[in-house]
Amino acid sequence: MNNFVLLAMFFALIYFMMIRPQQKQQKKRREMLSNLRKGDKVITIGGIEGVIKTINEDRIVLDVAKGVNITFLKTSIGQVIEDDEQDEKPLLSEANTTNDDDER
Repeated sequence: MNNFVLLAMFFALIYFMMIRPQQKQQKKRREMLSNLRKGDKVITIGGIEGVIKTINEDRIVLDVAKGVNITFLKTSIGQVIEDDEQDEKPLLSEANTTNDDDER
């Protein structure tokens, strides 16, 4: 009987530490993919940023540059970029660069 209790506790620990968090993450991803709308700014799993131009059942067309559209599987979308996240990215011109010639 003692062994059964230990075994049950072990499986409960595995469930709450590994399986349940993974299920929550999968549910969150499914919700994100189902809530995609035309005009959303997204990043693909491969790191390509773009704006959703059209959405089909399993495909998305992203506008990645002026006149450049790429078709992706819907499942290849990694994340949706919120407007406040976009503002936090530093611009290249704002990067803190130093010139070695100035120091001499």
